[in-house]
Amino acid sequence: MDAFLACPDHSPAAGRSLTPARGAPASSPALISAVQDLYEFICSGPLVERIGYTRERIAESIDRWLWCGSQVSRLFRIDELRLTDAEKSRIYHFYIPVFLWCEDQVADHRSKYNDGDEIPPLVIGVSAPQGSGKTTLVFALDYLFRVSGRNSATLSIDDFYLTAAEQGKLRETHAGNALLEFRGNAGSHDLQFSIDTLESLIKLTKEGTKMKLPRYDKSAFGGRGDRADPSTWPEVEGPTEVVLFEGWMLGFKPLPNEVVTAVDPQLEVINKNLEAYYDAWDRFIESWIVIKIKEPNCVFQWRLQAEVAMRADGKAGMSDEEVCFSYS
Repeated sequence: MDAFLACPDHSPAAGRSLTPARGAPASSPALISAVQDLYEFICSGPLVERIGYTRERIAESIDRWLWCGSQVSRLFRIDELRLTDAEKSRIYHFYIPVFLWCEDQVADHRSKYNDGDEIPPLVIGVSAPQGSGKTTLVFALDYLFRVSGRNSATLSIDDFYLTAAEQGKLRETHAGNALLEFRGNAGSHDLQFSIDTLESLIKLTKEGTKMKLPRYDKSAFGGRGDRADPSTWPEVEGPTEVVLFEGWMLGFKPLPNEVVTAVDPQLEVINKNLEAYYDAWDRFIESWIVIKIKEPNCVFQWRLQAEVAMRADGKAGMSDEEVCFSYS
């Protein structure tokens, strides 16, 4: 990830000693040494300064870091005592820092209300290029919220794609526009459906209230996709404290028409469609997580890998040619 500051090298507070997680044998020198090493590794992460953590704050909350690390390892079925360098970095430099930041955001959001108020959930937007890991990040964040005792809900912009029939009509209306041939770009989403869903979700503030969250089946109709049967949609119960809403084009805003048409005349209608997306999506979002990548061309390879993996699982997916067509 780009544009994140590294943690500065501050010394922990004088006299502060790190201890292993509660319940661990404190008499084990090897374990204490391992915790000290992990503490130094956490402090070296690129996100700690951005989320407002100093070395002292990390030391004071080390039990929380260890607990989160154990939970994430369990979620992904990996041995927390034998993490590879890549696994260790992804857990302690990415998933956990982002989760702790989200917790702070939720606390700040809830502090704005009085005791007895019905507090709407905080909607956190996760904007990142396709294939960059945002769905896996949201999966981990949702799990950590739930095992922490907080009701959370997850949504993707994919869940609001037009139905297969509506997508067919869109394709006919804009025949010849490759950018609207398949799902994905602005104009291929049911914005009123997304507004209705998000408005219902932020009203899920009482015990006993519940609703189903829409899902989209990308394998339907030979990989062209369709909205999943409502009987398969997951259910979420109130009171919900946080909504994790992810998508590759969350936060996108239209540009001057002459700018987009200079790149590709087919972008004109996409750019126009973007005008309606703020009211449909972005206005609900109070906090943002934005993931940047170094090389935009990687997106095509990641999308291709996703479709190949879906076909390998026996599901229908876009052909290589269709993916290439979408990104040509």
